[in-house]
Amino acid sequence: MRNRFDRQLEQLNNELIEMGSMIEKAIEMAIKALVEQDVELANQAIDFDNEIDRQEREIENLCLKLLLQQQPVARDLRQISAALKMITDMERIGDHAADISEITIAMAGKPYIKKLEHIQQMAKETMVMLVGSVEAYVNKDLEQAKKVINQDDIVDHLFDMVKKELIGMIHENVESGEQAADLLLVSKYMERIGDHATNISEWVIFSITGSHQTK
Repeated sequence: MRNRFDRQLEQLNNELIEMGSMIEKAIEMAIKALVEQDVELANQAIDFDNEIDRQEREIENLCLKLLLQQQPVARDLRQISAALKMITDMERIGDHAADISEITIAMAGKPYIKKLEHIQQMAKETMVMLVGSVEAYVNKDLEQAKKVINQDDIVDHLFDMVKKELIGMIHENVESGEQAADLLLVSKYMERIGDHATNISEWVIFSITGSHQTK
């Protein structure tokens, strides 16, 4: 019985790794579409969110099966409960990637009022956080989970830089206000993705220690 349970836990890990890869791809697609003003790719990124939702449901069903058909001990129970919480945050990351793509479509056809290097850097940092948080869960790596949580400070700092720059541009030229507001919203979504990656790592810590660490 335990061997079967362990195999199902391993399947859970594999499904979470797969969902993590899908989320990473969603962010990559959304940012590439934004930078290149690629409406077709933005639409693909929006459609891809349905695949992420489907993966979330599959993992949720597996977790419920483990809870109902097996008799998990305390640590197993924490691991399964943490997975259920993690996929909620992961699904929200997929939603934010789709939100960014919708804004990309709305901004299509007009040149950008600023370079997007800081927003691209935010995307890079959040993808590193996301991969790190999932790896921390699979490997039960407490230190890596804590590292991801600390890394959110980098994303927050980049968001503050983008926000100040865009607000300054609005003050200098009112006509740039609409696009500046859109880009500010994009950067806010990226900041929220960092927050969700932090949440995932906090649930990883819970699955290992039984306590819920916050920043």
